[in-house]
Amino acid sequence: MSELKAQLRADLTAAMKARDELTKATLRMVISAITNEEVSGATARELTDPEVMIVLAREVKKRKESAEAFSAAGRTELAAREVAESSVIQAYLPAQLSDEALSGLVDAAVAEVAEQSGGAVTMKQMGQVIKAVQARAAGQADGGRVSGAVKAALAKI
Repeated sequence: MSELKAQLRADLTAAMKARDELTKATLRMVISAITNEEVSGATARELTDPEVMIVLAREVKKRKESAEAFSAAGRTELAAREVAESSVIQAYLPAQLSDEALSGLVDAAVAEVAEQSGGAVTMKQMGQVIKAVQARAAGQADGGRVSGAVKAALAKI
């Protein structure tokens, strides 16, 4: 079992003992999502910590989208619950990179791709740059933020 999944299970037990309903319900949903991911596909397998982080990030994104939908519909109490669940899950994810740090990673990735290709980087190589940035960011930056930063950096060239 991955360390992160073991931590989630231990925290679920602690939340049950503390009678913390929000944390208990949220962790149960997250563990269920992880289990579903493990058994999906041709064969069941154990997820690694980076794969568990991807599932957690997906769950946070779902909660944020739900909160926005509830807010737009005027259901503030449900939106508040989704935001609270999102913050519980967010505690298990690494801190997000600042814009400056992300910009530095993008610049380094652009230089790396330029070195590999032997010339200037064009928009056609955007996918290669994004892949290099994602490898370095390792769950610390949302894909949309990475894409926007890479697009902005390549537009300057």
